[in-house]
Amino acid sequence: MSLRLQINLIIGVLLVSFASLLIGMQLQDTRRSVEDEMEGANMVATQLLSRLQASNSQANLDDMKQFLIKLGRVRANEIELLDEHANVVYHSPPPIYKAGRDAPEWYSRIVSPSVRTRQIQMTQGQLLVRADPSRAVLDGWDDFVPMLITLFSGVCAVIFCVYWLVGRALQPIQQVVQALGSVRSGNYDTRLPEMRGLEAQMMGQAFNDMTQSLQEGIDARDKAHEATRALAQNRELTQVIQSRIEEVRGQIARELHDELGQQVTAIKSVGMAIAHRAKGVDSHIESSAQMVMDCADAIYEEVHQLVTKLRPLALDRFGLKDALQDLLEEARSRHTGIQITLNINTPLDKLEDNLATAIYRIMQESLTNALRHAQATRIDMELAAMDGNLLLEVRDNGQGPPQNWQQSGHFGVVGMGERAQGLGGHLVFEALQPHGARVQAVLPLSHNLPHG
Repeated sequence: MSLRLQINLIIGVLLVSFASLLIGMQLQDTRRSVEDEMEGANMVATQLLSRLQASNSQANLDDMKQFLIKLGRVRANEIELLDEHANVVYHSPPPIYKAGRDAPEWYSRIVSPSVRTRQIQMTQGQLLVRADPSRAVLDGWDDFVPMLITLFSGVCAVIFCVYWLVGRALQPIQQVVQALGSVRSGNYDTRLPEMRGLEAQMMGQAFNDMTQSLQEGIDARDKAHEATRALAQNRELTQVIQSRIEEVRGQIARELHDELGQQVTAIKSVGMAIAHRAKGVDSHIESSAQMVMDCADAIYEEVHQLVTKLRPLALDRFGLKDALQDLLEEARSRHTGIQITLNINTPLDKLEDNLATAIYRIMQESLTNALRHAQATRIDMELAAMDGNLLLEVRDNGQGPPQNWQQSGHFGVVGMGERAQGLGGHLVFEALQPHGARVQAVLPLSHNLPHG
């Protein structure tokens, strides 16, 4: 149902209710007037006939009949003369006023009062005086019909005028509906013209502002979609680069470990042989040979550390758990005053290589930052599976991240975040209260992990 029709129905109902109230009041007034007229006329006629009967108590029925015939019709009264056997001797003649017409039966029932019959006893019979409201009711009907026609015509005229005026007033809404349909079809450059009326102008201005904002939002969305696509491509490229870097690191680490490690071992073996032969013969050669062995040990240690930084061989040979344990033991050996714990609550032997590498690098970077910058005395590391994700968390009780850690230049945190996002996860780096920091990464599992 349209708004125009709803408004007309509401106004029509109100008008009909008002007209019904007027009709009810008119009927009530008519009923009261008829009742007053009947009461007065019946009382006058009864008193007149009663006095006449009292003054002529010896009068017979014929005398009373002749008197009533001469009296004729008494307004608003029906008079009957009955003999001693209750036979009708006389009855009032029909009314002359508006003869042949009567009000509708339903109207008469509404406005007619209850009819009372008064009895006057006579020597040889009785006189009945009954109120007759038919003429008064007919007068009320003759007044009621013009009023009813006037009310009906007025209500129809008002409803028609309201329908036309409401249609004219709602014309801007039709324009807005058409404009909305155009927008729904994809024409976001649709604009409403200047419309009549303050409210219509405000509506048109609001619509134009909305479509302008919508068009700008769609343009911004397209640009954001393009930027998102470019970002996804960049992250995919970053992931490929990181995988390639890890591959090259692994190759370099293996070359250093295998080739350079063998050369250093050979140098140390030669030094040991020289020191053994020069022992007790030439102290200078013996000390020089010992110096060569010490240098070989130092080179081997540096190579071992460099290999660990490039690509921990335990990650490829023994898995993520052993690699993390080696990382933890090395940190403990270098920082004896710091308590470092590692809690692993899930098996790690079926992880994909890129996921295992990302976990190790995030753990390594988080631990390095806590040891190098936080001045912490306790570091807690935890790894657990939860709801199809791998939860990684590193906490420390140090001085917390610096105020400007979100500015450019802090590539360690950025790198960890990129690794997590490249695998479809996310990373949070935040300060703890009253002090300390937390690194938390959530990484989706490509394969189901068995839970022990």
